Amino acid sequence: MTRPPLPPFTAETAAQKARMAEDAWNSRDPARVSLAYTAHSQWRNRSEFVEGRDEIVALLGRKWARELDYRLVKEVWAFTGNRIAVRFAYEYHDDSGNWFRAYGNENWQFDAEGLMERRIASINEHPISEVERKLRWPLGRRPDDHPGLSNMGL
Repeated sequence: MTRPPLPPFTAETAAQKARMAEDAWNSRDPARVSLAYTAHSQWRNRSEFVEGRDEIVALLGRKWARELDYRLVKEVWAFTGNRIAVRFAYEYHDDSGNWFRAYGNENWQFDAEGLMERRIASINEHPISEVERKLRWPLGRRPDDHPGLSNMGL
């Protein structure tokens, strides 16, 4: 199975890859998201270390069960060969209605078929009020005319 665009990445194809990942994560569908990764993909996500699609699906299922109304924006920071570094921000609320914004960086490494074989994520979050939210669109894909991270000053 191939997952274009394929490495080596250009500025255009790295941005396409980041937007495809953003769109999949905004679907909040763990099975859909997992298809972008190799069968034995290795992740470091906060304090969790997972390997393979089944563990990815389980992690994302737990994540989106507690991070409600999740909205995410990703932006390419750097790229070379088969690697892309992105920065991101996402917002969500918990089951008590408390809102949070998380910021982070991810380092991605892809195989020749364009599947991500390694994902290293560093994430920090803090509480925000509802009026401080910046990621406001109907659940699902971020509209093309919604500002990106740099345009929002994040």
